[in-house]
Amino acid sequence: MHTTQNFPEEELKPLLEKYREFVKQELFPIDLKVVTGPFRSYLSQLESLRSKAKTLGLFAPHLPKNEGGVGLNLVQFAQVSEILGQSPIGHYVFNCNAPDIGNMELLHLFGSDAQKETWLKPLQEGIIRSCFAMTEPEHAGSNPITMSTTAVREGDLYRINGHKWFTTAADGANFTIVMAVTNPEAESPYQRASMIIVPLDNPGYKFIRNIPIMGESGEDYLSHAEVRFENCLVPVSNLIGSEGQGFTLAQERLGPGRIHHCMRWIGICERVFDLMCKRAISRELDFGKPLAEKQTIQNWIAESRAEIKASRLMVLDTADKMQNLGAKAVREDISTIKFFVADVLMKVIDRAIQVHGALGITDDTILSFWYRHERGARIYDGPDEVHKSALARSILKNYQTNE
Repeated sequence: MHTTQNFPEEELKPLLEKYREFVKQELFPIDLKVVTGPFRSYLSQLESLRSKAKTLGLFAPHLPKNEGGVGLNLVQFAQVSEILGQSPIGHYVFNCNAPDIGNMELLHLFGSDAQKETWLKPLQEGIIRSCFAMTEPEHAGSNPITMSTTAVREGDLYRINGHKWFTTAADGANFTIVMAVTNPEAESPYQRASMIIVPLDNPGYKFIRNIPIMGESGEDYLSHAEVRFENCLVPVSNLIGSEGQGFTLAQERLGPGRIHHCMRWIGICERVFDLMCKRAISRELDFGKPLAEKQTIQNWIAESRAEIKASRLMVLDTADKMQNLGAKAVREDISTIKFFVADVLMKVIDRAIQVHGALGITDDTILSFWYRHERGARIYDGPDEVHKSALARSILKNYQTNE
């Protein structure tokens, strides 16, 4: 979806500075209050910030200019994504948050003209929100070809039945893209499922709950929901692409999505790193000496800086390859950055919490929020272990070929 024509490089540096200033001045002062909620009480304030972002020409950095965006390519957007990731409300304010950004990319590439007019356009403008329903509680989420949700064609309609969970941001969304089995007899398991748009005012759609995450009930855009489809009827025209194309579309959606996630995680790391260093300097121990003089703390700071920098360079290199060579050419790289950056993220947050002591596990800082919500980084979009196994098999295949 990112425009292939580069945003002028000479204009990128001042643009990045504008994003940094906005995030620092507008989002840092309120983001802890917003995420500790209730989120709905801040909606009007967030909408004002969205309007301000539009006025400043910063809204929807990933969209082409003729679709209301800034017109950044994938590598350029990755750099913006890191900046926005420093605040948990950054991507939301600039309308490039998951799962909306993935759904925008999907509809942009494969949606019909009618789907684009009805769903994509208002999504791009930030008028509506969306969610994505693929994972099922009865099946391992790491295997998207195994699912029980079905969409049976009846004339000009699909009748959808199934049970989904971790449908991110379903609370408050206007529609979902559901992955369901349409071709159960297909020879290949990769051609059994399809993706279908379901408006959430459909009587066959049932919102069950926001899933509690480590003690948090969750609400609105921060939530992961459990939902059901019970004889949910939608027009066949709501099918995205063609029948049996669901797995292929999922891969198209998840490739760039993992780059988006990784750069957001790096942004979190930078904010957390900053908090850790400030705490190390300001917190005095015995005899008035700061915590920063302890060698263990110095090791954590040095290791974190090296790991964050390595993560950034690795992800930007992958984004550059994907932009120039396509998603298939970077399969190994995508797996590598996914588990590497997710691991760095958790280590940096954990170190920062330890440096903050008891304060670190309270909600007086943003650290505990990220510790709870980002522990899932090593699970969603494919567990780290699955990516490691896939990477190792791909590497070893080359050795077998060369023997």
